[in-house]
Amino acid sequence: MSSPESTMSSPTSPPTETLPPNEKAPAGAISPDRLRELRREVESRPTTRLARHAVAQTSVQDVALNRDVVTQTAHTFSHHLDDWPVTDQKNSGRCWMFAGLNLLRAGAMQKMNLKEFEFSQNYTLFWDKFERANYFLEAIIETADRDVDDRVVAFLLERPLEDGGQWNMFTNLIRKYGLVPKSAMPETESSSNTRRMNGVLLQKLREAARTLREAKANGATKSDLGVKKDEYLDVIFRMLVIHLGMPPERFDWQWMDKDRKFHRHGAMTPQEFAKKFITIPYDEYVCIVHDPRPSSPFGRTFTVEYLGNIIEGGRVIYLNAEIDLMKKLTMQAIEEGEPVWMGCDVGQMMRSDLGIWDAKLYDYETLYDTEFTLNKADRLLYHQTQMTHAMLFTGVDIVDGHPRRWRVENSWSDKDGQKGFYTMNDSWFDEYMFEIAAPKSSLPPELQRALSQEPIVLPAWDPMGALAR
Repeated sequence: MSSPESTMSSPTSPPTETLPPNEKAPAGAISPDRLRELRREVESRPTTRLARHAVAQTSVQDVALNRDVVTQTAHTFSHHLDDWPVTDQKNSGRCWMFAGLNLLRAGAMQKMNLKEFEFSQNYTLFWDKFERANYFLEAIIETADRDVDDRVVAFLLERPLEDGGQWNMFTNLIRKYGLVPKSAMPETESSSNTRRMNGVLLQKLREAARTLREAKANGATKSDLGVKKDEYLDVIFRMLVIHLGMPPERFDWQWMDKDRKFHRHGAMTPQEFAKKFITIPYDEYVCIVHDPRPSSPFGRTFTVEYLGNIIEGGRVIYLNAEIDLMKKLTMQAIEEGEPVWMGCDVGQMMRSDLGIWDAKLYDYETLYDTEFTLNKADRLLYHQTQMTHAMLFTGVDIVDGHPRRWRVENSWSDKDGQKGFYTMNDSWFDEYMFEIAAPKSSLPPELQRALSQEPIVLPAWDPMGALAR
C-alpha cells in the first residue's frame, strides 16, 4: 500500500489520466495536454497574476472601477424637478408600483401643497395580488387541455404570482380600484417583505391549478370550473387580508399643508381620491420601448402572452421606437416639469454606493484581457439582459440640445446614491434603458397611427415581459 505522500499531487501538477490507456476521449473533451497549456498561458501573463492577487483580497468591482468615469460624473443637472425624499420598497419587487405612484405623487403634493406625501403602495399590492390570482387561474383553465409539461403551462406554473409588473398593469389597478393615501392602508411586515406571503399564496394557487386541470380532465363544464375557481379566490382574499390588511372602501382625508394650513375633505372612496388628486392623464400614456432585435421592427406594437393582471383591464402594449426618440420624449417631459416612469436593466454597470450608472463604469476588458462583444440586441437574444427594475427620471443635464446625464429617483431608500437619487450617464441610457411611459399626444403622427395596429404577440417567456417577473 502506498503512503499518502506518494500518491498526493503537488498544487501545480497536471491532473492524472481518467481514462483507461487504450480508450480514446470523446470529441470535445478537455484533455490533460490542454489543461497544461491553459496553466502555462495564464502563468505567462504578469497582468493576470496581478489581477488574481488583487481580486483575492478585493471585490472585483472595486478593482475594475473606472476612476475616470467616477471623477467625471457630476451630480448636477440643468433641469432638476425633485425636492422630495425617496421612497423604500424594502424587500419586495414592487418597483413598478413605487415608480408609478411616485410619478403621481409629484402632482398630488403640488396640489395639496405638501412637502412629503405617499400613496399607499400596500393598497395597490393587495389588489394586484388578488387580480393576478384570478388572471392566473383563468389562464390555467384556458390551457387545461395542454400537457402539464407544455412550455406555456410550465411557465405559468413557475411564475403565477410575482411582485413585478408593467405600466399598463399599474393603470389597470387605478382605473378599477382607485388610490388611497398611505395612512389609510399603511405597510405591513408582509408588504415590505413579500417572500413568505408569496410562498404560501403560490402553494395554494398551484393546488388550485391541479384541481382545475383535473376537473377539466374529468369533464367539468366551464361553469363548474368557474365555481371551483371562485372557491379558491375566497381563500386567496382571506390570506391577503391576513397579510396585508383589509383595503378600505371609504376613509377620512384631512391634512396640514407645508404652510400650516389645515384642509379637510371628509369621507372619500379610493376612486374619488384618485380622481381628486391625480393631476396627469395617465390613461393617455403609452409604453415606448427600445427593442433592437432583428425580429422586433421599429414602429410596431408588441404584447407578451399571459402578461397582465386584470382580466377586463387593458393589455400590456409596447410601441417599439428608436432610442433617440425615447430620449427626446423623456427630455421634453422633464423640461415641461413632469417626471418620467421608466424600465431598465438596473444592475448592469451600476455602483449603488456612488449612485452612478455608466456603460464603461467597470473596466472588465482590461482586467480580464478580453473584449465583451455582445451588443444590446445580442444581450436580449442570448439572455444577458432584460428589464429588471422601474424607476423615475426627475432630471436631465442638457448640453447643446443633447442629454449628457440623467437624474433618477429610485425606491431603495435614501441609504445609497445621493440620498436615494442616482446619476445615469447617457452612455448607459443607450445600452440598458428599455422603456418609458409617455403621453400618446407627444408621439410623432406616424407612431400615433401605429398604436392602432394589432400587436405582435411575443411568447410568455420573452425578455420584454421580465419586469413583471
